[in-house]
Parts: sequence; structure tokens; C-alpha cells
Amino acid sequence: MTGYSRQNESTGTGWTENVLRVEGLTVIGRPSDVEIISDVSLTVNRGEILGLVGESGSGKTTLGLSLLRHLKRATQITEGRVWVGERELASLNEQQVRNLRGRAVAYIPQSPASALNPALRLGTQLTEALHDDTSTSDQVAERVREVLREVALPDDPAFLRRYPHQLSGGQQQRVAIAMAFVGRPDLIVLDEPTTGLDVTTQAHVLETIKAMTREYGTAGVYISHDMAVVADLADDIAVMYQGELVEHGRTEQVLSAPRHEYTRRLLMAVPLLRTSGHTEPATRTEEPLLRIFELSAGYGRTRVLEGIDLSVSRGECVALLGESGSGKTTLSRSVAGLHHQFEGGLVFDGQALAGTSYRRTAEQRRRIQYVFQNPYEALNPRKRVRDQILGPYRHLVGRPDDPDLVVAQALERAALPASYGERFPEQLSGGERQRVCIARAVATRPDLLVCDEITSALDVSVQAEIVKLLRSLQDDGMALLFVTHNIALVSNIADRVAVLNKGRIVEYGPVGQVMSAPEHEYTRALIADTPDFELSFPGAPERLSMDSEGRVTDG
Repeated sequence: MTGYSRQNESTGTGWTENVLRVEGLTVIGRPSDVEIISDVSLTVNRGEILGLVGESGSGKTTLGLSLLRHLKRATQITEGRVWVGERELASLNEQQVRNLRGRAVAYIPQSPASALNPALRLGTQLTEALHDDTSTSDQVAERVREVLREVALPDDPAFLRRYPHQLSGGQQQRVAIAMAFVGRPDLIVLDEPTTGLDVTTQAHVLETIKAMTREYGTAGVYISHDMAVVADLADDIAVMYQGELVEHGRTEQVLSAPRHEYTRRLLMAVPLLRTSGHTEPATRTEEPLLRIFELSAGYGRTRVLEGIDLSVSRGECVALLGESGSGKTTLSRSVAGLHHQFEGGLVFDGQALAGTSYRRTAEQRRRIQYVFQNPYEALNPRKRVRDQILGPYRHLVGRPDDPDLVVAQALERAALPASYGERFPEQLSGGERQRVCIARAVATRPDLLVCDEITSALDVSVQAEIVKLLRSLQDDGMALLFVTHNIALVSNIADRVAVLNKGRIVEYGPVGQVMSAPEHEYTRALIADTPDFELSFPGAPERLSMDSEGRVTDG
């Protein structure tokens, strides 16, 4: 890395020059001519990472793609300039821009599935990503092995012969990072690359990104809505709101003294990792609503769960916490009757539950409802919201006397106006879609709501609203089985928590006890890997937290 070794005394990163320089960038949508990005200017130095934060629709991804001169359909850059090193992107023709991508500018998408070709082996994809005509095949092979070692993946021929589907989610994301860094780019744009990862895998991926930007002097733009992750990773933070850059400064400055009200709201919406101050749940004497005992489950000959015992009482939230592959979703799907390859017992309100949903009574299906992780895939894009709510209601409850009232009441419980019943999913934001999924689930007045990672892809402010909504449902007596890998969220919503590791419950108890004095080494590691930060500006105590009765509040 000759040429970039001079230390930067102001930042301590070892690099001084700007890799990225953006001046007055404006992007509009056609044919409306509405500004998606308005007059954005920023710089990023070598070896530094800029955290680009904001809610969905703020223009983060559009700005990130503009740094590769890759625009979404029906968008256009009307003003401003972007330099990567000494190259001004607007002055390059299309072939020159294509040559620039991967070599000077690389991109890591949110989903590794969209970055990896399922039909090609890993070795082929990494070699193609290098596309260096000046190197010999031996040099290319050695560079591929080198970058795999750098992202803590095997570099042996057996691993390179694998296909993407033979890797875990964390391994896929590490391969995507390796593909981006293999050409030693000057600038790398990371678009929410850890959103769907558990905290342990996320910690490893973030450490890899941080180490490699320092090692190669690469400038990074990390797009995210997770302020806790950005606070841990970024040197600078830029906050976007409605297409404008409303705040830009060093990370410690933005966290300790945010100037813009929107930045303060974003920071206060981040769930606080609470390891003390919890109110213990009340001792319950009634029979649990749901009892799970000696449950073992798998897929074919592969065992995923072994000897699971836990219970959920009325009005209680029990969180299932653990890494990807720990068995959380398999357990929740078994409860809902969506996974039938299990042994053991499920008892709901004193009655044994059949293994599959179609063998359960309509009343049992009505009383146990499931909210899926991805609201974009859970809703039919061709049906209005009202029809998606009324469909399950008619099937499980019967034809309503007043359909409009059923829809209005369900949407009201999900904190949406009745007018949303006439909309299609494409007319809703991600948070609104998730609220519709909740409205559809609660329309049948269930007693147990199974929530499978329902906040993982949501902005922190929307996530805070969903948490308060779930708590209000609990106040009405509804029980929650809450699947998540977000420990900070668990500490703010759950009454009890079951920690799963490799298909077994390794720790189970009141959330305050587990968070403040974890007994198992695995639980301690999860808590240690959770990004968190302290806020000291006026109003900071009003972050999403709990009141004296253990209820989520916003102040």
C-alpha cells in the first residue's frame, strides 16, 4: 500500500487524502421532477468510514448508488458532481464507468443473495470479480485465497468449489465483502449489509469491514438505519432527511451534541440495551396459555431443536433469542402449525395441538396468529389491504355483518387509519406494511401472536412504534412469542427470554435476571457483541425504554 502511508494526525487512520468528494448533488424522479436528493455535499478520506443514516425514503440508497453512477429507473442527476479520487464520474462514458466499478468503486448490497450467483461456484465468482487482465492465473488464485483469509473464511479448494446455498447467511455476506475488496477498490459502498444478521455474525462482519478499510486505505460509505451499528463503526456520520443532508460531523460530535431535531429523534428511538433496572414480571399462578415440553424438531434427518421446554402466559411476552440457525424460527413455526416434523408436546389453553395447521380446529387457528419477518413478501401485491384482512377473518371467524367495521377496528389496533383499507401494498412504506400484517393477524382476536423477526428490517423510529403497538396488545391480554436476534429490543419488550444455541435452550428466565446476570457463556457473548452507545445531550433519557412497571415508553 505504498503512497498512502502518511499518518493523519487528526484522525489516526493513517490516510490523508479525500477518496470521495460530492458537491451539490441533486437527483430527481421522472416524470414528476420531484427531488429525491437535494444539494448534497460530503467528503470521505482514505481509511475512514462515513455512516449514512436516515429512515426509509430519505434518499440514502439513491445517494449510495449515485456514487457508482448507477441510478434507479426514472431517476436522473440534474446537478452536482462526484469525484472518486481524481476521476469525475460525469465526465466518463458508460464503458469507462463500467471499468471503474469493482476496481475503483465497489458495492455490497443488503442481501448477499442478490450479490452472489446461485449457479456459479464461489471460486468462479471471486475470480470474475477480480477481472485483472495484467495478472497471471496463479496471481489471481493467490489473491482470491488472500482475501478469503482476510474475511476469516477457508481458502482451500473444497470451500471454493461450494455454491452460495451451501453457506450460512453470515458466510454469504463475508463472500460478498471478499468480492468487493478483492480488487482493492478506492471506495466501497455498503448498503445495510448486516440488517438480517444476528449480533455475533454482525460483530464479525463489522470488524472485518473496519479492518479491511484500514488495511487497504479504502474509503467506506456505510448506509444504515441502525444508529447503534453506525456509532460503533463509522468515523463520520451524515444524517439524511427527505433527501437533504441535515447533519454531518464526526461520530462522537453527532452522538454527544446533535444539532438537528431529526437526528435527536433518531438517536432516542434506538432501543437501549438495558442490563439493569428491569422490573421483575409478576408471579403467575394461572395455567399457562401455551406449554411446550420435550419438543424436538428437524428437517429430514437433520435435528434443529432438542428437548425444548417453555411456557407463555396470557398477556406475557416471551422472547426467543439466538443466532441464525439456533432454531428460533423452527420453534415458532412448530407452535403455529407451519412445521410438522417435530416430536414432543404442544398444549394450548389445556388442549393438545396437532402438529400441522390443517389438522387443528378453526378456533385454534384463529387464536394463534403468525406475523412473518418480511412484510414485502407477506402481503399479496394485487389485493387491497381490506381484502387481505377480511380473507383470513371470513375463513376463521365467518362472514362479518359489517366488513368495514372489522377492517377499521383491525387497522385501528395497528395504529393505522381506516382509509388504508383501500390501499394496495405498493402504496405503503415498510413500516406501514408491517402494521397491516399485524392488523391482519389481530383481526381474528387471537390469544397468542407469534412474531418472527418482525422489526429486523424496520427503521429504528418505526421499530419503536411497533414495539409500543405490541405492548398495547399485551395490555389487552394478548400473549406474544417474540422471535428476534436484537438483544437491545428483548431488554425493552420481553417479560421472559429463552436463549437458544444450537437447538437447545441454554438460558431461560425473567429478562432482568438474564440481562443483568447471565449464567451461560453464550448469553454473555451475545450481550457483549450487541452494539450500544451512550447519549448525553439534553432529552437523551427519553429514548425508548421502560417505565417502573416494565412498559415501553418514549419519554
